[in-house]
Amino acid sequence: MAQENGTRNQDIDYEALARSLTEITAKSQELVQDFLQQEQSAHHLAMEDAAQMAQLFQQLAARVMADPARLMQMQMAFWQNYMGLMQNVALRFWGLESEPVAQPAKGDRRFQHQGWEDHPFFDFVKQSYLLAADHTHAVVRDVEGLDDQTKKKVDFYTRAFIDAMAPSNFVATNPEVLQKTVDTGGQNLLQGLNNLLDDLKRGRGRLDIRMTDYDAFEVGTNLATTPGQVVYQNELMQLIQYEPTTTEVHKRPLLLVPAWINKYYIMDLNDEKSMVKWLVDQGHTVFIISWRNPDESLAEKQFEDYMLEGPVTAMDVVQEITGSEEMNLVGYCLGGTLSACTLAWLAARGDRRIQAATFLTCMLDFEYPGELEVFLDEEQISTLERRMGQKGYLEGRYMSTTFNMLRANDLIWSFFVNNYLKGDEPFPFDLLYWNSDSTNMPAKMHSFYLRNMYQRNLLKEPGGLELAGEAIDLGKIDIPAYFMSAKEDHIAPWKSTIRGPRLLSGPTRYVLGGSGHIAGVINPPHKNKYGYWTNTAKTVDQDEWLEGAEPHEGSWWNDWGQWLAGYGGDKVKARKVGSKKHAPIEPAPGSYVRHGVLYDD
Repeated sequence: MAQENGTRNQDIDYEALARSLTEITAKSQELVQDFLQQEQSAHHLAMEDAAQMAQLFQQLAARVMADPARLMQMQMAFWQNYMGLMQNVALRFWGLESEPVAQPAKGDRRFQHQGWEDHPFFDFVKQSYLLAADHTHAVVRDVEGLDDQTKKKVDFYTRAFIDAMAPSNFVATNPEVLQKTVDTGGQNLLQGLNNLLDDLKRGRGRLDIRMTDYDAFEVGTNLATTPGQVVYQNELMQLIQYEPTTTEVHKRPLLLVPAWINKYYIMDLNDEKSMVKWLVDQGHTVFIISWRNPDESLAEKQFEDYMLEGPVTAMDVVQEITGSEEMNLVGYCLGGTLSACTLAWLAARGDRRIQAATFLTCMLDFEYPGELEVFLDEEQISTLERRMGQKGYLEGRYMSTTFNMLRANDLIWSFFVNNYLKGDEPFPFDLLYWNSDSTNMPAKMHSFYLRNMYQRNLLKEPGGLELAGEAIDLGKIDIPAYFMSAKEDHIAPWKSTIRGPRLLSGPTRYVLGGSGHIAGVINPPHKNKYGYWTNTAKTVDQDEWLEGAEPHEGSWWNDWGQWLAGYGGDKVKARKVGSKKHAPIEPAPGSYVRHGVLYDD
């Protein structure tokens, strides 16, 4: 053993270690200065968050202690399970086989390394954690006397704490990290510290975990590459028209309305994954809105401004360029919610230009918003409004962190281990690059959206909202509509999206795809992945709908393509990009998409 250690010490490059330590020291000094500069403004809001959290768990502790008999019963059950684990460990140390007391859930990637199974110590650590996690979950889940909202918040933050305390997140209890530390003489930890400091510097004192290799991608080079031109722009958006790839196209052009949370190019990732390119190749004249990343100059923009300066204005431009008074609309996520508002506003004015609409993972009834609900009570929204009031907008990183917390093990802790403990570089992945390219939210618009949609759920009520002088009634939307949802969506749960079709008065088709909010939608046919389900029943009961649904292999795009073609109108000669009035301004993807966290403003 001594000889092995001596050989290993000889392999260590002390000069490289010294250079790493010098670099770390310099970065640390710069980071402390950046952190102190902004700490004063953030301190008050952080104290508010801490006070709210403390109050939640004080309520939990009081309710748990109010029933000591039940608590004792649960503790005894945990003790019995733990004694079973100790017996299991003893048998393994004697070289005997034994059945595990606790096992990770299917799909839990934290314990995939063989060391968690092969070594009795790490197997014990793993099972101890899983038992403690199950016990803690049970205590929170079964507590009585808390209102539903408080219980959901306590459950969410408890799971966040349990995820953070996983043994896979610590050097001393992660066999894979320990092995790499031995193999590299600790160089992985130094590199991990370097990575940590880089992420803190990019986040200006707040941890901004790098999920992918940012240098591997560039918008306009290997992302958002479908040929097209910006044919119009205003304060809020640029409108892109794509060049045709077929000699004939459907008469009715197609206007795509993405969400303004993140960038539009989720719908145009690359040639293999681009929904835009696929639609163009299907013979559609495609236009898409590229939203501007707002700063303090747009702080006064309202939700109705996004409607008027977004799809309503875009419709006028599309009509002028194509000469078609009829067109179809596609809205994705928040863009779908805006599209529904736009359609109801147009219906109130007797405007019939939109002939068919598609809603992708979009909520119109917000009764079941999923785990986002824990961030949407009065205290949380009021705190958020004070945060937005400091700059006139909500920083994109805040929104990104909120969504990442909903899948912390996949979107936070897996990268924490990879980047900081193993010292590895994250794998190049276009979806995660897009996910990191976050955008800001204007204060007034975002406050209106959170309070009227999520908190009060007024969009589903006829006349519950008024936008630009018109009462919004989704029941007046009588055109054909296609709804697509994703089975594992944690942002727009299909328990909520399945309620959308019942609010419209026209013929609707509801399709459920596999996977989640992004991968479930961006699922090109040639990948032949996930599958989808169809059912003409109008029930809003998930189990009932799925039980009567017909399963299909491959991508839901195949089904959607046939539906779109049916409402695309006759074929006409392919159109040129732009017109005399709306001449091309610049090539796609345009300049608005290049401003954000990953680009220089």
